[in-house]
Order: sequence, then C-alpha cells, then structure tokens
Amino acid sequence: MIKQIPNLITLGNLYCGYLSISYIISGDVRNATILIFIALMLDMLDGRMARILGVANDLGKQLDSLADIVSFGVAPAFLASYTFFLDFGQYGIWVAGLFPLFGCYRLARFNITPTEESMKHFRGIPITFAGGIVAFLVLLENYIHVGLFVVLFFGLAILMVSTIKIPSFKKVKLNYYTVIITLFLLYMFYLIARSGFKSVPEFFYVAIAIYVVFIVARYIKGKTPRFKLKKSRTIKLPRKHKRKANR
Repeated sequence: MIKQIPNLITLGNLYCGYLSISYIISGDVRNATILIFIALMLDMLDGRMARILGVANDLGKQLDSLADIVSFGVAPAFLASYTFFLDFGQYGIWVAGLFPLFGCYRLARFNITPTEESMKHFRGIPITFAGGIVAFLVLLENYIHVGLFVVLFFGLAILMVSTIKIPSFKKVKLNYYTVIITLFLLYMFYLIARSGFKSVPEFFYVAIAIYVVFIVARYIKGKTPRFKLKKSRTIKLPRKHKRKANR
C-alpha cells in the first residue's frame, strides 16, 4: 500500500483537474482556479514522495503526465476561454485549445527523454509552471488587460515546446521536514488566493524568499564538484633497511 501513495497523490491531482473544469462550466471560476493550485500542490508532492519512498517507476511517470495534461493543460485553457477569451466567442474557444496541444507535445517529449538528462534539466518550461501562471493571471483578471494576457498565454505555450534548458531541482536532496514546509507554504498561498489577495501577511513573502534561497542553495551545492585530497602514500622500506635503521 505504501508503494501506491505517490500514485494516489497523482490521481488526486487528476481529480482536481476534473473538478476545476466542472466548476468552470458551472460559472465558478474562482474555485476552479483554486483547484488548479491544489493540483499543483499534489503534483509537487507525488514525485518527491516517490523518491523519498524509493518507489519511482515508469508507471508513475506516465500517470503523472496524464494527470498534468488535464490539470495544467485542459483546465487552464478552459479558464482562459471562459474569462479573457469570452468576448471572442467560438474563436476564443478554438484559440485557447492550442494551449493543451502545446502542453501535450511537451509532456510526450519529456517522457522519451532519458532519465539522467531529465534529472539535470528540462527542455522547455514545465506544463505545471505554465498552467499555474495562467491560473494566477485569471485570479488577477480585473487588473490585467486582455492584450497582455494573450501575449503571456501564447508565450507560455511556445516556451513549453521550446528547447530552452531549465534547471531541474529533482536531485536536490530534501527531507520530510522540507516536504511539510512546502505543503504549508502552498496551503498559505491557497488561503490567500481564496481571499482574493486582499490580506497577505508580510511574513509570507519573507518565508517564500527564504525557501527559494534554500532550494537554490541546495541545488548549487549538489552541482558543485567535491575535491578530495589524495592521501599521501607511505613508502615501505625493505626489511634489510628497517633492520639497519633500528641499529
């Protein structure tokens, strides 16, 4: 049962994506956006838990991609079509549908990438990052011009299929306490998002800054080669010389 914990978390990510789409169709955009952030929390947790438990495998990798295309590809596209692209009618729906297509191609390319390469860096920005940014922009719908959103929306889509190398933090060794801190910070962000970013405590920004610096420092430490001093070899004298020396 322990081996299935990461897969259950991934399925929770997929279910949040489904619920988000359902809320969008019913007109509840805010809760739909929050569900995408919850899916993002679960997506950050499943891979980390799989590596901590030592149960990472190809099944989990494929399952994670299937969940991501729904939660961070299809759901953000629905968000865009029901908010910023709403005035464009059918054309808005057709154009928003390009986002999951780019994301699907990016995930397929990631799945055939050798594990050693994917552990070092990503090619193109991850779909989780792109979908999360789109959801965040939807939360700020009243403060962002539709033209700017269109540029960012398609910019993120193009960056997903680009060959830009993005550093991967998968090899950063983190313990259970770091996972708990990550979940706590994401839960704080969820509460702030639910309140409409009306009251953001100052310590939250400080905590986020410290956390980012910590992760980057661990990443740089893992990339820095360690030089070991060679031990000086002891010269062994023949037995005859040893006897003379004792005399």
